[in-house]
Amino acid sequence: MIDNKEVIHHFYTAFQQLDASAMNACYSYNIVFSDPVFLVLEGVEVTAMWEMLCRNARDFSLTFSEIELLDEEYATCRWVATYTFSKTGNKVVNQVKAHMKLKDGKIVEHSDAFRLSTWIGQALGWKGVLFGWTGWMKRKVQKGARKGLNSFMGSAH
Repeated sequence: MIDNKEVIHHFYTAFQQLDASAMNACYSYNIVFSDPVFLVLEGVEVTAMWEMLCRNARDFSLTFSEIELLDEEYATCRWVATYTFSKTGNKVVNQVKAHMKLKDGKIVEHSDAFRLSTWIGQALGWKGVLFGWTGWMKRKVQKGARKGLNSFMGSAH
């Protein structure tokens, strides 16, 4: 039997090394991912997102801890990514709780939870601090992330 804890450990170790291929190898073909920035992504959108994020990462470091198996298919993990946000040059420390569903040694569902307003404040500076809590600012960030991903997917990456 495949150890789900080991799959998650492998995923985040690959993330520490910005190895999107190794990260994506931990996912099932029909992976479903969600987070406050990208909302819901499926399949190749998910793998492209990790490729894009790993390729664009600057001054990146990641720690992970508390991998907890809730039962034979559900698990959680905490991780913290520290990096320079490329669009503004601002430092971001994103504290995340991941929720995953695993089946046959692959992650089939992955949801990352973090406070979007905090992320916006760090990433965008004073404008983000002042307006990051508003619905229109959150939607602007989400639309920008989706546009960036679509552009990345449309280019020969």
